[in-house]
Formats: sequence, structure tokens, C-alpha cells
Amino acid sequence: MTVGFRRLTETDLPLLYEWLQREHVQFWWREQESYDAVVRRYLPAIEGDEPTDLYLILVDDRPAGFIQTYLVSDHPDYQALVDVEEGVAGVDLFLADPEQTGKGLGSKVIAQFVRDVVFVAPQTHACVADPDAENHASLRAFEKAGFTRFRDFVDPSDDNRLHTLIRIER
Repeated sequence: MTVGFRRLTETDLPLLYEWLQREHVQFWWREQESYDAVVRRYLPAIEGDEPTDLYLILVDDRPAGFIQTYLVSDHPDYQALVDVEEGVAGVDLFLADPEQTGKGLGSKVIAQFVRDVVFVAPQTHACVADPDAENHASLRAFEKAGFTRFRDFVDPSDDNRLHTLIRIER
């Protein structure tokens, strides 16, 4: 099995919308939006107007999920919330097919993405993610990819849910 990444394009938005409707994605991602709302949310980054890099996860050259990265400092409110320094990237992802979860694919995707995409930027010296503190499968996947738990925090933009900040250094 090979894992790769391809930049998300406007023509991928119907697929992304469909994935966002899946129960296992909505449980943690919590984006119950119309197709038009998904376009409004993701098209500016695709067009380069927002500082987030969006990718499809490819497994054996077939779309298998979504992953994004950004410099935390490009999002000042979030940077203040998680309290990290300059040069730290963030990453978020989901696998589209529930049958692919729990089998080690997530940790492989995370490790390869951080190595091949996130840490290619010379100014990036660390990477963080913030899964819901109850998302034990996600936390395990990040830990298997080399991340360590940093601290818990409450996210006011996510109904004051508890999240766990996890981090890996270059």
C-alpha cells in the first residue's frame, strides 16, 4: 500500500462535501454544512486567499481522506488559544472510509505528511494537532506517528469541548 498526497482542487469539493456527511467524520469533525457552505469554507484556501494548504490523502493513488496544514501564527486567535511560538504548523485530517480506520493507516499518513509536506518548510520546527480529548483513536494514531501529548485545553469555538494538544519537533 502506498500513501501520497495531492493538493485539493475545486473539482474535489463535491467529494469533500460527501465525506463530510459521513457519520464517522461528523462525529469528530462536526461540520454539518450545505455544499455551498463547504465551498465558501474551502475554496479561498484552494485559490490561495487563505493561508491553509489542503490535500487529499491518496492510498494506492485513490482518494482516501483529507488533510490540511497551516502555520499556527497565521491564525492569531488559535495561536493564543494553544499558546505556541512562531514556526509551529498545525495539521488536521480524517480518513473517508470507516473501514480504513483502526488499522494503522492514520499513523502512517500522519508520519509521512509531517515528513514530506509540513517539515519541508524551513521555518517550521514543530507541528501540533488538537484532537478532541475523547478521540482516543486519533490520539493513538498521532502518538504512533511520533507526537507527544503536550496539554489539554478547552476550545470555545468547539462548544467548550476538551482537546488535547499534541506536538512533534522537527
